[in-house]
Amino acid sequence: MDANKFQKLAARTLIKRPEFEILDQEIMAVWNALGLTGEAGEVADLIKKGIFHHHGLDMPAIEKELGDTLWYLAAICTTLDLDLSKIMEANIEKLRIRYPNGYSSDDSKCRVDVN
Repeated sequence: MDANKFQKLAARTLIKRPEFEILDQEIMAVWNALGLTGEAGEVADLIKKGIFHHHGLDMPAIEKELGDTLWYLAAICTTLDLDLSKIMEANIEKLRIRYPNGYSSDDSKCRVDVN
């Protein structure tokens, strides 16, 4: 699935109940940003417990939490009228400039994309 289609389909489940109509863009952005950090924390916790607590990596649970993280990312983009696909493209271009031959420790120390 492409990013724009995901963003559009995810927006279908944004909160739109009448009691929330007074919420403005900034409040919704904060709400979604907090959701994003919460879900990212759940991903980190599953990996931490899987590796350091020797529980093993629960890949279905990690996939589920990554999906929830992606939903909140798309929600932020929708709330702030940003295009997830453009953000993805810009990030790849930044990485292409920073690491022209793939990641290297030297390139990470001397980042050509930062003044």
